[in-house]
Amino acid sequence: MKGMKGMRGGHAQHGVSAFEREMDASMARMMQDMHGPGFVGQADIDFLAMMIPHHAGAVDMARLVLQHGRDPATRQLAEEIIAGQTIEIESMTRRLAALQQRSSAGSAAEFPSLGGTRGP
Repeated sequence: MKGMKGMRGGHAQHGVSAFEREMDASMARMMQDMHGPGFVGQADIDFLAMMIPHHAGAVDMARLVLQHGRDPATRQLAEEIIAGQTIEIESMTRRLAALQQRSSAGSAAEFPSLGGTRGP
């Protein structure tokens, strides 16, 4: 990953902090989890299947800053990220299961519009 000091060519560099090593590992795990399932050819399912590990990666990174960071404002932001992303992960997981169930049942029914706080 370009710009990451901790890993170069798969080898850890000497003098890298625990935070940098753990952050690199978290990012690598997130990318692997995002691309692991592959595409099924349904945008809604593919989007959710990739966004769940993306948000889980944000939670992991926020936890790392809580372990290693010291700035109160950054730590508060990390706590907010954990709370918000955890709720979104649960919501996306439920929606993904519903879409996969409908997809496997061959249902072509229209989905109702979902309300939310992020726009119309």
